[in-house]
Amino acid sequence: MPITTCVFDAYGTLFDVAAAARQAASEPAFTAIRDDWPVLAEHWRSKQLQYSWLRAVTGAHEDFWIVTQNGLDWALEKTGQAGDPALRERLLALYWELQAYPEVPAMLAALKQGGMNTAILSNGSPAMLQGAVDSAGIGDLLDVSLSVESVGIFKPDASVYDLVGKHFGCARDEVLFVSSNGWDAAAATGYGFVTAWVNRGGEPLDRLPWTPVHRLQDLTGIPALAGL
Repeated sequence: MPITTCVFDAYGTLFDVAAAARQAASEPAFTAIRDDWPVLAEHWRSKQLQYSWLRAVTGAHEDFWIVTQNGLDWALEKTGQAGDPALRERLLALYWELQAYPEVPAMLAALKQGGMNTAILSNGSPAMLQGAVDSAGIGDLLDVSLSVESVGIFKPDASVYDLVGKHFGCARDEVLFVSSNGWDAAAATGYGFVTAWVNRGGEPLDRLPWTPVHRLQDLTGIPALAGL
């Protein structure tokens, strides 16, 4: 069936999750991370995801903001920065102000002009997602932000992907699901979505039972994949 609905993961897909550490490192108060902020950002993101998976499989769900703080605390300790509460506070504040990748506004505008439904489907809490959407100024280009908080479990549980059909009333094969996480795109392929993995960092393919249908380096090709 033709694509009617384009759905995006949020963090790392539409919004640059490394931006918080990069911005803090550029500020005079936080020169301690000036050289190794990429390592801090990588540890933060990795633990954030790992904790979401562990909470999903153990049934210990918690708001993603708590998970995000837990991941940061681990990363700060790992990089020797746990004793700087001002840095922690600044990084968390910046996470609410993440900017979209440069191609995002034009890409979403093209989808809307082409008559597509557009949505976010994310582990993020509603408040976190609203903050990111507002900060990036893309609210008028999205129909809805769907959060796992409505089902109480993180991706890649199928009940999360169910939210798309429940909201839009569309079939699974009408959905183009886009994620920067290879495991997310792979699981969504197994669910029945048409998928696109945005592999900005040139990462290897995850060894899972399914693989993403499409692979891209950024989001500029999404309208074409949607048939526009």
